[in-house]
Amino acid sequence: MWAGGRIDFRQPVRVGETISRESEVVSVDAKAGKSGNLVFVMIRHTVKSGGVVAIVEEHDIVYRDAAKPGETPPAGKPAPQQATWRRELQTNEAVLFRYSALIFNAHRIHYDIDYCREVEGYPGLIVHGPLQTTLLLDLCRRSDPRPVRTLDYRATHPLFHQETFSVNGQPAVDGKSAELWTANAAGCYAMRGTATF
Repeated sequence: MWAGGRIDFRQPVRVGETISRESEVVSVDAKAGKSGNLVFVMIRHTVKSGGVVAIVEEHDIVYRDAAKPGETPPAGKPAPQQATWRRELQTNEAVLFRYSALIFNAHRIHYDIDYCREVEGYPGLIVHGPLQTTLLLDLCRRSDPRPVRTLDYRATHPLFHQETFSVNGQPAVDGKSAELWTANAAGCYAMRGTATF
């Protein structure tokens, strides 16, 4: 599962420049949790544009034991009901299938509803963590003319394809950052993050 990550935008990626990406496994940690055995993997991607580091992105991925039959996700934590920046969205099977293809993600929880229900025990397809991250960045782009410098985010609860969800942002008083989150139809956090400008 995509647990979260950090993105550091150091310089623009310019059209026409040669782009390269180097990926490395930074750490692997095994732990025991409430749901069973867990393995946390941090992967760092360094993107160069014109030979200069432009973006450094770290992904936190967690591998867990298979879900037990009848096991349901824990209840979510309530998110703020009001936000200065807000969009309501809904995905569907086609959107999730296309996004899976775009990012070369073959995990069936994003496009095979029978697998989700019968094997994973989820009520619907899972909205990708990277798609939610993209939507948080897009909300910043729509709401503030300044480029995002950093984004630190964490997935906290599954978001399912059949529910209307919101993408939210609350700028800090000093204007230097914004708290961001996605919330499911019940108003609970799905992903939380902080962007700096």
